[in-house]
Order: sequence, then C-alpha cells, then structure tokens
Amino acid sequence: MSNPTARNVTANIGLTLDGRYHGAGGPGDMGAIVPYAVTDVARDHLSRIHEGKTTAVFGRGNALGFVGWWSSVAEDESADSRDRGYAQWLLGVDKVVFSTTLAEAPWERTRVVQGSVEDVIRDLKADGSEGDILVNTAPSILKPLLAADLVDRLYLLVCPEIAGGGERLFEDGLPVSQWTLAHQEAGKLGELSLTYDRVR
Repeated sequence: MSNPTARNVTANIGLTLDGRYHGAGGPGDMGAIVPYAVTDVARDHLSRIHEGKTTAVFGRGNALGFVGWWSSVAEDESADSRDRGYAQWLLGVDKVVFSTTLAEAPWERTRVVQGSVEDVIRDLKADGSEGDILVNTAPSILKPLLAADLVDRLYLLVCPEIAGGGERLFEDGLPVSQWTLAHQEAGKLGELSLTYDRVR
C-alpha cells in the first residue's frame, strides 16, 4: 500500500456494472445494489472493510442513514454476526462527518468538520494515530479524494445490474493511476467483492 509512516486511506462503495452508486431516481434509488448487500459475499466484504480501521469518514447524508440504522443492528442478537461486528465497530470507532449544516454530531466519538476534504484527510493521514481511515460509502468524500489521488485502497462491491442512470463514481478527468487486485470473490447472484490497492 502507501507510505508506512502515514495512515492509509481506504474506501468502500457498492457499484452497478455501469459504475453507478445509485439509480436514476436519485440517492434513495438503491434497487440495483441493496439486493446484493445481504449476500454471504457482501457480508464477508463488510467484515473486511473495517479490519484495522480506527477512523470512519462520512458525508452528512450517509452518516445520518448509516449510524442510525446500524445502531439498532449492534444490539440485535438475531442479526448476522458479520453485520453485528460491523455495527459494533461503527459505534465504537472515531467518526469524522463532513457537514455545513450540523452544529454538533448526534453520535458518540464523532466530530463534525467543514472545509476541504483533501486537507482534512491529509491531516488525518499524518496525525500519528494507529490504524487506517475508512471513507464509508460516501461518494461526496470519495470523489475529491480520487481526484487528488489520496485513496490507497478501494473496496468495491460490484452488482450485476445496469442502472442506466444515476451518479457515477469514476468521472472523466481523474488522474491516471494503477491498482493491484488484493482480493476477489464472486457470489451466487453474480456480485463481486473486489479489493484494489493503489500502486505507488
């Protein structure tokens, strides 16, 4: 991965075959991704993404959805152990939420930040903390980091559907980069769990 003296920036996101993280109906249109997010391959993927991560980074919108929903999973003894493991990690980990509208965070171990995504992430990389950083299903944060070539590892759950509309993660104009495949796994529904490390 990258410089061993700095923390690595990792990111997790689900994508359709045409590279979209939601459908034509907008951010709430997750019909091409959600059915694949509960498979064994997806749950194993979920277990991998938080291993060794000590800071979770969110945009306001996905933080409001994620933290609230996963809080209930952490206490649900009937939930899949992989889901509970992720949920418990999420509640206990240090969280950074980018927002211009939240005055304070409604969750423990969370700080709200404004300003340049690149500057905040560079500061986190170099702050001397143990463990890596996970940008957690936050395209509004991930896109500028990709543009600044600040992502060291990508965890992708690729779903076997073409959404035909919606926002794409990889836009024209990104810097040229090379990635090596660190993990791959295919599910019975055709979903792919892929982990790529940035070659530097």
